[in-house]
Amino acid sequence: MVAALLADLFESHRAHLLSVGYRLTGSVADAEDAVQESWLRLATAHQSEIEDLRAWLTTVVSRICLDRLRSAASRRENYVGQWLPEPIVTGPVPSSRPDPLESVIRKQDCRFAALVVLDALTPPQRVAFVLHDAFSVPFDEIAELLEVTPEAARQLAVRARKSLSRGPEPVADAEHLAAVQQLLTAMATGDVNAVAAALHPDSVFIGDTGGTARTAPRAIVGPDKIARFALGLVRMYRMAPEELSPAGSGPFEFVSVNGQLGLLMHERAPHDGAPGSPERVIGFAVRDGLVWGTYDIANPAKLGGVRLPPGTM
Repeated sequence: MVAALLADLFESHRAHLLSVGYRLTGSVADAEDAVQESWLRLATAHQSEIEDLRAWLTTVVSRICLDRLRSAASRRENYVGQWLPEPIVTGPVPSSRPDPLESVIRKQDCRFAALVVLDALTPPQRVAFVLHDAFSVPFDEIAELLEVTPEAARQLAVRARKSLSRGPEPVADAEHLAAVQQLLTAMATGDVNAVAAALHPDSVFIGDTGGTARTAPRAIVGPDKIARFALGLVRMYRMAPEELSPAGSGPFEFVSVNGQLGLLMHERAPHDGAPGSPERVIGFAVRDGLVWGTYDIANPAKLGGVRLPPGTM
């Protein structure tokens, strides 16, 4: 096969392969590395032995990602603080020339809350579930990849599905937008009761900085605790109420975090006795019209998925 034709065929599958890699690892960097490595393997493979290029590449990327998942599991044992997936951050309005990652986050199972639940699965459970439920890979092929029986692969997917059922169902963008704006409006008042009222009774706040910045060292559960913690941060960083208003020009901008409204908090230098703060991404999950999950990601190693058009930051 002519090299140029092979390269064109590979590019036609890039978005699909990125979607496989990101769902499997929750890491933009790992997904991109896996796709690049699959190209290197394809370039040296015997083309006559490949019957279905898309299926062959999917298997190769899945094998690479399975190794990455196992490596990540060991890295997490020494990780400082909470661990969250890497967000994909794009402009609030879809780009006319979208990055391949933008097509990935159009799927509801790539919402940030869903990835948080996926991160809690074992690597075999995650691979079995994602490949079967998201990409319709037969269990006999998954079993070969995982070196288990087809029935064992099926049971891994069943257990993963049960775990995922505990997470929030995806909501419409309008409901998500209204809930986030209600929370920001409450934050601008400085009233802890108003903030708590904008949060779901089972709400959770999870911060991930990898020890590089300040956030909650453990998950905070419950609207009252989250409200007091959030307003404590506002006081510590000396943010004015107008900076928090959705209609104001605060230290953040609205962005799309895995396909739904979130915030990009810009880096802030120390001022007036307030500590500085690095760039961070805040994503949300909504349930019953209220903010259920708040995810604070400030580890710079996990912000490689910020893909905003030039001039927007």
